Amino acid sequence: MKNQSSNPEMIDQAKSEGGKPTPGSQTLLRGLDVLDAVVDGPVPLADLATRLGLTRSTTHRLANALIDRRYLTFQPRLGYQFGPKLLELGFLAQRQADVVQIARPHIEDLAVRSEDTVHLGIVDDDRALYMDKIPGRRRVEISSRVGDRQPLTSTGLGKALLLDDGPARWETLFVDDRDAGAPAAEWSVWLERMHGYVGDGRAFDLEENQDQIRCVAAPIRDASGGIVAAISVSSAAQYMADERMTSLSDDVRATATAISRDLGWTEDAPKGGGRGGRRRT
Repeated sequence: MKNQSSNPEMIDQAKSEGGKPTPGSQTLLRGLDVLDAVVDGPVPLADLATRLGLTRSTTHRLANALIDRRYLTFQPRLGYQFGPKLLELGFLAQRQADVVQIARPHIEDLAVRSEDTVHLGIVDDDRALYMDKIPGRRRVEISSRVGDRQPLTSTGLGKALLLDDGPARWETLFVDDRDAGAPAAEWSVWLERMHGYVGDGRAFDLEENQDQIRCVAAPIRDASGGIVAAISVSSAAQYMADERMTSLSDDVRATATAISRDLGWTEDAPKGGGRGGRRRT
């Protein structure tokens, strides 16, 4: 029978019971620290060692191990920087991030707090595609359903998805939606409102898509900074006075921000990196 003390895994487990890092986990953490230290671009060995608080020889050993696994590359006269393996993993992580699954607990909470219907949607072939819907507690009939594709320019959700786009694209979509029979305000009025929505980071539906139904919507961003989805809170106009829509805006934006952070978005991410979760059919 093998002596338990000769098994490295058992030794690490035993040492971890006291709450102290094991040698294996300490090496792993130091490797992760190396990756964190080069996040802003190439870093020379001496600077990297200083940032990590390690000797140059230890830093060099850790960095070379990461180079061997393609997590880092080394540029002469510049230093260490991210390698292709991280790009591959980032792409895979983004593909695996299911916005519906990630957003679900957040929009469920928003529906409970607001007592109104909450939608989640993306852009699908120049339409707003409803990906999820949480019914509200009020006795208000909202005609939408999951899988519906609605005009971008007359729905609050759709307008939130367009906040990063400019007037030229807005006008093209506005004309196309109007010609297809979508309800529409005057272009000049709609355009003025959109500029205001961009500044406020949210959009309204003022009974434009369905009579007596108003909504407040906000965009969701991913790690690139681009809008990949949007959420909206919808209710009967009697529950959506101007004052309530203004106060509800904070909660809708906060929920959209929480979902965005779960998708990898950070405050310093540039805006406009994506295109409204655009999907072509």
